[in-house]
Amino acid sequence: MTSSTPDSNLRTTRFPAGTLRVLQLTDTHLYANPVGTLLGVNTLDSFQRVIAHFRDHHWPLDLLLATGDLVHDASPEGYALMADILSSFQVPVFCLPGNHDVPQAMREHLKADRVSTAGVMDRGNWRFVMLDSVIPGEEGGRLAADQLQLLEDALATSDRHTLICMHHQPIGVGSAWIDTMAIENPDPLFDIIDRYPHVRGVLWGHVHQTFEAWHGDVRLMASPSTCVQFAPKTESFQVDEEPPGFRLLALMPDGSIRSEVVRVDEMPHGLERASAGY
Repeated sequence: MTSSTPDSNLRTTRFPAGTLRVLQLTDTHLYANPVGTLLGVNTLDSFQRVIAHFRDHHWPLDLLLATGDLVHDASPEGYALMADILSSFQVPVFCLPGNHDVPQAMREHLKADRVSTAGVMDRGNWRFVMLDSVIPGEEGGRLAADQLQLLEDALATSDRHTLICMHHQPIGVGSAWIDTMAIENPDPLFDIIDRYPHVRGVLWGHVHQTFEAWHGDVRLMASPSTCVQFAPKTESFQVDEEPPGFRLLALMPDGSIRSEVVRVDEMPHGLERASAGY
């Protein structure tokens, strides 16, 4: 693996016809109660501020990816609220679960026009594979045999450029405590990726921070949360002094990826900076 830095100035770049403009939102941690808080932060309010920032500065949009820990209490009411918010973008939305989600509850209650929890979707020149890395009741992740087979089948049946999405990180991001909660079986994942040159990127959430690296020609990316951030390169849990954000991706018709992490202008209200975790 080699490190990299995000691209910049996607807002001012002119892209060729057929480019997909994609927004990743991750680790929203909503609750059934709209005043629910995580480490002192009202997660719904923070999410709405992130969305407002995107809408003020970054339209148009072709596709949205929501990469897990969408509803902290995995409540039907929380998923219904999330579905309403995501459908308001009026573009296709592809969702996958995180360790705070309950996948079955998510599939049952995250329902709205254009919002999907399917595993494989195509858009333009690109295929999106949304993998479920959740181990019920555990913080860390694993790609079960059915998920690895889903990926293998998706790659074997199409030569479209492919972006693989999941919640947990498949490699270490350099923070010892969160790297104990990574995907515990990454080798089969990368064995499959190495057999298919049309895999262009792997995208995840979970780590509440920006991360960029490469696996050969495959771009690896993690992104900030829409609420609380984790300080990078720490041995133990530490809240970061960075505001919430999101990732923009420009998926080009030739298979190349341009990407930029964007943060809102202010820290969220009420953040418990000295917290030892949640």
